[in-house]
Amino acid sequence: MIPPQRIRNFSIVAHIDHGKSTLADRLLEATHTIDRRQMTSQVLDTMDLEREKGITIKARAVRLHYEAADGHTYALNLIDTPGHVDFTYEVSRSLQACEGAILVVDASQGIEAQTLANVHLALAQKLVIIPVINKIDLPSADPAAVMDELEETLAIPREEVLLASAKEGTGIGEILDAIVARVPPPRADATAPVAALVFDSHYDPYKGVVAYVRMAAGTLGDHERIRFMATDATSEIAELGWFRPQPSPTDRLTAGEVGYVATGLKSIRDAQVGDTLTSAERPAAAPLPGYHEPLPLVFAGIYPVRGDDYPELREALERLHLNDAGFVYQPESSVALGFGFRCGFLGLLHMEIVQERLEREFDLELIASAPSVEYRVRLMHRADEVVVDNPAKMPPAGEIETISEPWVATQVITPTDYIGPLMELATNRRGEFVNMDYLDPRRVNMHFEMPLGELIIDFYDQLKSRSSGYASLDYEYIGYRPGDLVKLDVLVAGDPVDALSLIVHRSNAYRSGRALVAKLKELIPRQMFEVPVQAAIGSNIISRETVRAMRKNVLAKCYGGDITRKRKLLEKQKEGKQRMKRIGSVEIPQEAFLAVLRMNEDAG
Repeated sequence: MIPPQRIRNFSIVAHIDHGKSTLADRLLEATHTIDRRQMTSQVLDTMDLEREKGITIKARAVRLHYEAADGHTYALNLIDTPGHVDFTYEVSRSLQACEGAILVVDASQGIEAQTLANVHLALAQKLVIIPVINKIDLPSADPAAVMDELEETLAIPREEVLLASAKEGTGIGEILDAIVARVPPPRADATAPVAALVFDSHYDPYKGVVAYVRMAAGTLGDHERIRFMATDATSEIAELGWFRPQPSPTDRLTAGEVGYVATGLKSIRDAQVGDTLTSAERPAAAPLPGYHEPLPLVFAGIYPVRGDDYPELREALERLHLNDAGFVYQPESSVALGFGFRCGFLGLLHMEIVQERLEREFDLELIASAPSVEYRVRLMHRADEVVVDNPAKMPPAGEIETISEPWVATQVITPTDYIGPLMELATNRRGEFVNMDYLDPRRVNMHFEMPLGELIIDFYDQLKSRSSGYASLDYEYIGYRPGDLVKLDVLVAGDPVDALSLIVHRSNAYRSGRALVAKLKELIPRQMFEVPVQAAIGSNIISRETVRAMRKNVLAKCYGGDITRKRKLLEKQKEGKQRMKRIGSVEIPQEAFLAVLRMNEDAG
């Protein structure tokens, strides 16, 4: 057994694409945790989605054994963290289980918005930060400039900064020595009653619920009876172990260690993330401080393409929710799309990931409605506010006194050449400029406040395209503010399609309505009758396009003859079209629902 004073718990924080997963691979290699034959790139990114997109989505834990220069073997517990702003919740959970953090900064990109955000999270947890400048092998690398940035922006002395190239394996030994030397051992009492923080969990059909724990106090033995303090669920441990990175069983876990507990429980609801695990015989006096509930910011409806898949979708959502606490859902039905669920996500990327996981892991075909945010509506004759996360549920315009929308504080880090285009982008999206500070002569940190509803629809894509990919974005929720908002309805053949409703600012309503009906005109297939597509605010139609009817040439066989004969044939055709229009229904393809997402791309 390795004593607690030779245990180091640390995580790696970085912006997307700064080489965090590659650095984790090199650390696993250098400590011989994984045999070179089994080595693949992004070892800790186990989901196909993570590998394809090159991002980390779920936090993962792995134990490394490192023989330091002093001749002792140290247990280094690495808790890998995601880099994208949507997964900040996963990062904060991981950091709570650590004493130190490796801050990875790209030698050619410098400090980015999410680097700053993650550093502040680490500082809030009072973690020791080990700064590493990665990718020094790149031709465009400028480590000296990045050191200046770290010194000016984060007050990190340049003597503490380590230089590395995770791709080539340069500087890995120095990083491991720095972890041993700088990160303090966990403050933990192995003789106290057991208290372990559950920072993640998954369900295993053979072992039941497997809880990933950070031991804060006490010692857990194999086959001991345990209790979860929040849910009061008790069971006998089926297996204890560490991740290396595959599960590696052990006979006990002591204070300060990070590992897993296979509980044998059949419902993952009994072992919730943030709960405290303790001994049933000698329980801890009080639970450990858990995690604050994450706040879903983006809402969308998810519906099965085939109505028969509804029970499978419900089961899939339940299973996803249990190890992704940032995702919430509740049943809803739509006139156009049938039965489905209203789901809340931490951001647009989170929504995309959840939808792809549902389709791949559970083999479902889905339609997602346009993303929206949660509005608070004050009505004329009621004291309380109504919360609306689905535009179709917005009360009639005549009853509304005010509508408030969520706002976020955003920071955009960009080269100075792009200040103008990005300022224009933010103000077009009703953003309010707060201030701007220079990180160095070439890069600037711009602060805006803007409505979240404007940010979630392709703002990030526009930001990247206007800055040639150099700008980076981070945002945090700051509260609700009233706005001049209206509900924009879409009517197809005179019937409102609730899944295409939008809530927009009055100043943008005409432009949005015109763009949306023009897009729908291209996407809705032609019928045997004319189909009007209209955008309306209340009872006022603000834009209209017509999908032309398919026509059969009924005069083709009519050679010569009187004009009345031709007119008679045309009148007969017209009557048939009107009868068809009364009984015909318009099939709206899925692309039409996605058009709402992409509507702003042209308007930008």
